[in-house]
Amino acid sequence: MARALFLRHHLEDSPGLIGEAFVQRGFDVDLAMMDEHSPTPPLTGYDVLVILGSKSAVYDSAEEAAWFGRELGLIGEAAQRSLPILGICFGAQALCRYYGGVVEPSDEPELGWYEVDTHNDSGIARGPWFEYHFDRCHLPDGAQLWASSPRAVQAFAIGRNVGVQFHPELDDVQLAQWFAAGEGEVRAFGVDPEQLLLQTAHETPAARLRAVALVDLFLSHAELG
Repeated sequence: MARALFLRHHLEDSPGLIGEAFVQRGFDVDLAMMDEHSPTPPLTGYDVLVILGSKSAVYDSAEEAAWFGRELGLIGEAAQRSLPILGICFGAQALCRYYGGVVEPSDEPELGWYEVDTHNDSGIARGPWFEYHFDRCHLPDGAQLWASSPRAVQAFAIGRNVGVQFHPELDDVQLAQWFAAGEGEVRAFGVDPEQLLLQTAHETPAARLRAVALVDLFLSHAELG
């Protein structure tokens, strides 16, 4: 059976709807922590690496010294093994950074449900997708833009890898876990957490279908489908 390794950076993060979609497609899904207190997980035996989001920034030199440098090394090892990566939010930014792109603070962060514009016949659904990011990518040479918004690159492919700035794994259960870990940032952004939870519960059934379509798209692009 095929196996997918999910890297998370916080205990409140989970594979969510994307993990469900991989299981539906016959994958065993494992979850590993990647932070300053955790060892670098081995990639042996895996067919796919999925990198989840993080509150950290890929340009933070202190985080790179503490643990993110090892994650960049893991991306390099995946490239050597021809192991395709699906990068989500911070994971997409990590791919961008590894392959020579630039990640910087965004003038217009996004928090909530947004539609995206698609490019290059990518097959990415317009959404809405859940966004929670304060940085943006400038893609490296060789990357193909798959989706964008007026504020940021939203999806891209580079080699067999795919990065998405939005959170296709997110459902109302996981959002509640995020808020339980701290919702001050959301309120500071001017968003009402209770209303966003209600909207997310409403969006979750359709988001679940979009997550399956995204995994199918990734597996096809990576020539695993």
